[in-house]
Amino acid sequence: MKNATLSTVARFLLGFCLCALLACGAGAASATEISQLRVERADNGIHLSALVRFDIPPVVEDALLKGIPMFFVLEADIYRDRWYWTDPRVASAARTIRLAYQPLTRRWRVNMASGLISNSAGLRATLNQNYDTLPEALSAIQRVARWKIAETSDVDLDATHKLEFSFRLDLSQLPRPFQIGVAGQREWAVSAQLKERLRLEPAAPAAGSTEVAK
Repeated sequence: MKNATLSTVARFLLGFCLCALLACGAGAASATEISQLRVERADNGIHLSALVRFDIPPVVEDALLKGIPMFFVLEADIYRDRWYWTDPRVASAARTIRLAYQPLTRRWRVNMASGLISNSAGLRATLNQNYDTLPEALSAIQRVARWKIAETSDVDLDATHKLEFSFRLDLSQLPRPFQIGVAGQREWAVSAQLKERLRLEPAAPAAGSTEVAK
């Protein structure tokens, strides 16, 4: 009887430990954070700069190493406050970034283009760059430098505006078998969104930054 009780307690403790480990693993999904946000007003438009901090999940890195490219989407919308009706959107911009591993050269390639893939025939990249390591490629993706998101005339300085900025891994661009397998899985989640009042700052001198045309 005593042995049976000890066995039951042992099974209970083992099950509890396994549940705890699974919970820790689920909660360990890397968070995506938007920081160092700056919106500048210049003569040639409204420019957004930011740092998007995230770690590539192991399952995503494994897929990359198998030759499956990943697409990241940045979207920025500016709304003018209107107390009597829905806030109208006065400006909108999008950017698509393709990250791929090249097995023959063992290098990482980043293609950056304006707009969404669904809105054009493929990815018409305006910036292409190769990197020796994945961290170097990710660093290029994470830093948003003076991205033009609106024309200067789109924003009325006498009105109050709101900014919505988002960054996400676009799972809809994965091969269809992958889309079915990753649906709803937190391990594939790389996304962040920021909503705040638009605060325009004077443009700082551009020093060696690479800008993608709108």
